[in-house]
Amino acid sequence: MSSTCPSDNTQSVEQGSFWSSNGGHLDAHKAGWIISGACATVAVLLSMITVLKHARNYHNPAEQRQILRILYMPPIYSVISFFSYRFFRSYTYYDLIETIYESITLSAFLLLLIQYVASTTARGDVYDAIARKDKKTLPIPFCCWRYRPTKAYFMYTVKWSVLQYVIIRPILSIVGIIAQKKGVLCVGGSWSFHTANAYITIIDGISITIALYGLILFYGLTKEELKGRRPLAKFLSIKLIVMLTFYQSLVFTALEGRVIHATQFWTETNIADGLNALCICIEMVLFSAFMMWSYTWAEYKTDKLPPTSIGRPLLDSINYMDFLTEIWTSVLFFRDYILHRPHTRGNRQTVTDHESKARTKVNFGEAFGVEGSQRPTVVVDSNNKIRGVGICRTVCGG
Repeated sequence: MSSTCPSDNTQSVEQGSFWSSNGGHLDAHKAGWIISGACATVAVLLSMITVLKHARNYHNPAEQRQILRILYMPPIYSVISFFSYRFFRSYTYYDLIETIYESITLSAFLLLLIQYVASTTARGDVYDAIARKDKKTLPIPFCCWRYRPTKAYFMYTVKWSVLQYVIIRPILSIVGIIAQKKGVLCVGGSWSFHTANAYITIIDGISITIALYGLILFYGLTKEELKGRRPLAKFLSIKLIVMLTFYQSLVFTALEGRVIHATQFWTETNIADGLNALCICIEMVLFSAFMMWSYTWAEYKTDKLPPTSIGRPLLDSINYMDFLTEIWTSVLFFRDYILHRPHTRGNRQTVTDHESKARTKVNFGEAFGVEGSQRPTVVVDSNNKIRGVGICRTVCGG
């Protein structure tokens, strides 16, 4: 492999100053600065309003913790994209960091849906819903296969299909940053398996496809329980960001050498990256406004409770211990499944527990931490450190 990729910008001239030597002449690059900076500012302000409104009405931490994480997506994307436009020679580093938050958002959305389903248990709806959910056909392209949602191992598989991305994507970004530093990543230029980017792209594509498929499957299975919570709007506000940023990057890359040509100081890849960053900044204004509606704080605002302080909600939203807990319990479940432990198999069958009382085996809600079951549970102390693993026999949180 070459120590420097063909698309890397090695020009010694730095166009880092906004004002050129001839005064206030405004060229296309500086106009892009103004547009991307203004859009990033608007996206941050809109998202900040929504975040602070949720923080002041933080009456359902289990749900709103995940909502806050999702609301951070547009401002994070817009700010990072602005800096990647401003410091275009370091675009790849910013892009690799940006995509890490994509995995956090998808996982937070799954946990939010789980909490929505959990909230229906207070009215007993979940039992009726499970009773109606017999064998179903998988979404395209696996529509030739059918699945039974009450199978505990199946539902854990759906859960893991999303959570795996929050592990794989950060690892890929770290590997990508190291490869870029070594000069072997080669994001731009012709596609080649002699570059690290080829392998990172393939692994990332497979991982995110599995995650999105799991979300689609989960949404299709629980859409009846999610009525009134705008689940489709919430889902689209995330999925469209992921799809737009991915496909428009491919489009700009395809235009390199055809429509996009190098200049004195910019390579073709520099220009394609700059256009992509500029588009993201503009798009995040629209998505921050869309999320303000789809993830409205009005659902949690009540005159019966006083406003909450903003400190705890913000700290909760950046404490990812719940992700680690969900991942660990899933790993424990699959370990027990391989060992043929009884609670990992079967449908909703009646069994007798240790108190000689009749109860059902693991069902949909139990598999996702909605209801009590004999399932692996992580014991966490006050410092958010795992102290042990036990079996939950009562009501267990999600």
